Amino acid sequence: MFTGIIEEVGEIAEIADSGGFRTLRVRAGRILDGMQRGASISVNGVCLTARTIHNDGFTADLSRETLERTSLNVLIAGSLANLERPMRADGRFDGHIVQGHVDGVGRIRAFSREGDDYRLEVEFPESALRYIVEKGSISVDGISLTIARVKPYVFEVAIIPHTFDNTNLRRVQANDPVNLEFDVIAKYVERMLANRPLN
Repeated sequence: MFTGIIEEVGEIAEIADSGGFRTLRVRAGRILDGMQRGASISVNGVCLTARTIHNDGFTADLSRETLERTSLNVLIAGSLANLERPMRADGRFDGHIVQGHVDGVGRIRAFSREGDDYRLEVEFPESALRYIVEKGSISVDGISLTIARVKPYVFEVAIIPHTFDNTNLRRVQANDPVNLEFDVIAKYVERMLANRPLN
C-alpha cells in the first residue's frame, strides 16, 4: 500500500523490450535506501516489482497488461517518474490509501498557474464519473490530490508549489496521459451495495 506522497522524482534511463515484457531502468537515489530485489515500488502510480537494484537506480519489468492499461507505455528515456516506496506499518499516513492499481488513464486538458498555485484539469473516462467527487481523493500519476471541482468528464485540482517542484508535474503538457486511481473505499462501498439483498 502507498500513500500518494511522492518521495523522489526518478528519470527513465533506458527501456528494453524482450518477448512480451518491457524493462525499465530507472535512475534514482534516496528511494534506494533499504530497497531489496523483489520489493514493490510505485512508478507514476503503478505498483511494480524491483527486478535489480544498482547504485544509481533499479530495473522493473512491465507486462503486456500493464502496458495496455497504464500510461507507462509512453515513457521514453529521459521521462520523469514519480517514485514511492510502500508505506511502513509504523509510518505516518500523510496522503490517502493508494494501491498502485490503476483504474484508468486520463489526459491533461490544461495546466496553468494562478498566483502562487497551479490549476490542473484532467479529462477522465466516462465510466469513472461515479468515483469523481468534489473534495474527494484521487491519485494522478501516483500523487495524492484533492478534487476541487468536477465538470462533465473533467476534474480540477489545485497544485501547490511544493507538489509542482517535487513531482513530474513540472514537465507535463496538455494532452499528456496520466494514470488515475480512484478512492478504494468508494469502490468497496459500491461493490458492497451492489451485492446487498433487496428485501
